Amino acid sequence: MPLFAVTCRDKPGALQIRLDTREAHLEYLKNSDIVFMAGPLLEEGEMRGSLVVLDTEDMASAQAWVDGDPYGHAGLFQSVEIREWKKVIG
Repeated sequence: MPLFAVTCRDKPGALQIRLDTREAHLEYLKNSDIVFMAGPLLEEGEMRGSLVVLDTEDMASAQAWVDGDPYGHAGLFQSVEIREWKKVIG
């Protein structure tokens, strides 16, 4: 299956939204069968975004996963980008 990299950037000053929603987001990640790897993007040691790599059939499936993320429902993100990604090393 193809891999899709989901890059999310938080709205400025939205750290509290991230912290308040983190437990639900982590549960969503753990319960998903398509998350290949995931973690926060850091700036100056503070979480300010997310990188999630999804192992799924197509862009529509990746978008459906993004649409269900509690972070998105909470209004955390300023931007979300989904791109097909190819693992070469690692």
